[in-house]
Amino acid sequence: MGQMRTAIGLMSGTSMDGIDVALLKTDGEARVERGPAMGVDYDPAFRRRLQGALEAAKAIKKREERPADLADVERELTLRHVGAVNAFLHENNMNPADIDVVGFHGQTVLHRPDQALTVQLGDGGLLAGEIDIPVVFDMRANDMVHGGQGAPLIPVYHAALARNLPAHSAWPVVFVNIGGISNLTYVGPDGQIAAFDSGPGNTLIDQWVEAHAGIPFDQGGMIASEGRVLPDLMARYLANPFFTARKRRSLDRNDFTPPAGSDATLEDGARTLAHVTAAAILKSAGHLPQKPKTYVVCGGGRLNRVIMNDLADLAAAAGATVMVAEEAGLNGDSMEAEAWAYLAVRSLEGLPLTYPGTTGVREPVTGGVLTTPHR
Repeated sequence: MGQMRTAIGLMSGTSMDGIDVALLKTDGEARVERGPAMGVDYDPAFRRRLQGALEAAKAIKKREERPADLADVERELTLRHVGAVNAFLHENNMNPADIDVVGFHGQTVLHRPDQALTVQLGDGGLLAGEIDIPVVFDMRANDMVHGGQGAPLIPVYHAALARNLPAHSAWPVVFVNIGGISNLTYVGPDGQIAAFDSGPGNTLIDQWVEAHAGIPFDQGGMIASEGRVLPDLMARYLANPFFTARKRRSLDRNDFTPPAGSDATLEDGARTLAHVTAAAILKSAGHLPQKPKTYVVCGGGRLNRVIMNDLADLAAAAGATVMVAEEAGLNGDSMEAEAWAYLAVRSLEGLPLTYPGTTGVREPVTGGVLTTPHR
């Protein structure tokens, strides 16, 4: 049994709305003690810079390239993570010496698994020097070197959490993360793990309401609740070959795009895209080793009651129940950040981060780059 370490995880996801910070004490295996968490929002101007970075990143051919102003954005992003760590330590009366390692995800600006190319902005060396704590970053690249898709990485943490779910939870259990993209982690009663992206999450809805109402997201599904599902539009999304392909692959946020030239109303568009999010999860679950009995939902999408109601109805028809992370005693906002702390400890221990059943990598591999402060 490995030693318990205290780790901070930092996550800035595809929705680009801010930084999630979470504390975890773990041995990188079955022992997990969850600590406090916090979120730090990006201001609208910086969100726009990140959106611009997505465009600039399309020119990248080698992952170390930083065309246009990407180097400046990377530095600013890293310094915002410095501020988030310092604020978290201050709020929890902790010092850098109390933390063994920080797991730093950075901001994905390009993910092309078919070309073995993934780019996360974030300067691990700068972060480690400024916060005076060792940092593990760049955790996706080694998986791709060994034939994996570079995503998803969180399933190994989901498997650890599954061992501590309420006793009444029916197996198999599937963790659903509804972020910008949705992904599934299947944990079988025998500990088997399978995981893959399941389809669009919040990104389509966010882009739709931003384009049509000038607001960044549909708070609680309020807009969608006023609309109706448009069958033709829904069918068009669910007919995407992604859902029937024999090989599961990880998604880029541009793989599904909002309906262009649609005459749908704001409300009907939001309602239809919410249904697509839920239906995509069930459709993709058909590729799992066994039919799930319990879905545990985390990520921002769990707060959209329209998505959740549709998901509960569709799951019930398939003989499964749905619960949000909090009903399982977990924190659905901080789970990804917690995972990055957990992965950092696994990296220190040389344990696998990814498996053939999660990313398609040829064999279980570890990953991450460790950088230490220059003391």
